[in-house]
Amino acid sequence: MNTRIRYATLGFLGVTALYTGGWAYFAPREWHAGFPGFGMSWLPQLGPYNEHLAKDAGAMFLALAVLTAIALRSVRSNRLVQTTGAVWLAFNVLHLGYHMQHLGMYGTRDQVLNVVTLTALVLASAVLLVPVRHVTPVPTKGDSSCVSR
Repeated sequence: MNTRIRYATLGFLGVTALYTGGWAYFAPREWHAGFPGFGMSWLPQLGPYNEHLAKDAGAMFLALAVLTAIALRSVRSNRLVQTTGAVWLAFNVLHLGYHMQHLGMYGTRDQVLNVVTLTALVLASAVLLVPVRHVTPVPTKGDSSCVSR
């Protein structure tokens, strides 16, 4: 894996977290009525509006965005990026599992979009678990070769 893939993956997860978290926290009623947006509405089918629950979900997504931003600033740190990936993976696997059990309340288009979107988030999270190999020059007399560590 290279750092460009890490930047793109962290960027994707970070934007997702900011979009969902900002909307849920700062406009919880509108988020419940209109998430994921784009003319679709996936939350009312799952139960009545609850401001506390919506704001808690928003706060959690915003916290994930903060962790993701920190990882973006240290994208070469395997430990930090893998930890971020593990946190995202734990959430996204459980999130996908819940929605897979409740697809029946949606039409075909929304079922497909739920599965595709949530599976993409699981896969993106898993990508962050792959370490980046760092190539560092080894100073030797008259040799400019590099070794991997």
